[in-house]
Amino acid sequence: MMKIAIVGANGFIGTYMQSFFREEGFDVLPLGKKDTQKSVEDIAKVLEATDIIINLAGAPIIHRWSSSYKKVLYNSRIITTRKLVAAMAHMKNKPELFISTSAVGIYATDGPMRESNYTYGNNFLTKICQDWETEAKLAERFTRVVIFRFGVVLGKGGGALSKMMPAFRLGIAGTIGDGSEPFSWVHMDDLLSAYLFVFTNEKLEGTFNLSAPNPVTNRELTKTLGKVLHRPTVIPLPKFFLRFLFSEGATVLTEGQCVIPERLLENGFTFKYPIIKEALLEILD
Repeated sequence: MMKIAIVGANGFIGTYMQSFFREEGFDVLPLGKKDTQKSVEDIAKVLEATDIIINLAGAPIIHRWSSSYKKVLYNSRIITTRKLVAAMAHMKNKPELFISTSAVGIYATDGPMRESNYTYGNNFLTKICQDWETEAKLAERFTRVVIFRFGVVLGKGGGALSKMMPAFRLGIAGTIGDGSEPFSWVHMDDLLSAYLFVFTNEKLEGTFNLSAPNPVTNRELTKTLGKVLHRPTVIPLPKFFLRFLFSEGATVLTEGQCVIPERLLENGFTFKYPIIKEALLEILD
């Protein structure tokens, strides 16, 4: 039985991931924040005999970005990843695969962005993603490394959708600004399947966009969600109000990326939910 360590196992994605891989027959070792605060040597002991290490660690992005919270955002990703790679270097038996996380926020806001043709953004989120990926790639010295750049993950019981639902259910939701901002997303089922896909395709390594092949605009998302819930979507949400709530962190909501999962598609991965309406109908059923 293959053993998988999931770092950041108690978050929205990690909770789903634990159940998914146990059902697939894997031995799952969930690790939380306290585990990654240990010394490199102690982390190495905990990780010994694991075949696959998945790194999901990171403080929530949708939050007010004070100067102190920006340090939390940065360190929870970069320092944790650095310690994990150092721990793997200490392990007697190296893992076969290390999968680390990044985000489509690494890209500029024009597009579409593909792994073969892209432009980086120029903001704090881009800086986090670039440094995050640099730390993860250091593990290439001794194991296969895959980095997934997540779109907005949609699933039941948490994530971005749960933050949007109260306003929609009350009928007071609308587009952000003029609604033209791109929105790259992925259904939780497809995210989990993509992990299994790279497990079983041992030739795959490097960076992959993990988002549905049909990105939408904020207007399309809003209108589709309103139709699925049978609620009006006529009250636009001004960008300045989001900036008031989240300061610089509002850019996560007000500036999107149009991203295509080129490498997954080229390697034969099939998305179960390629269309936003199908995804929302399943999640909100």
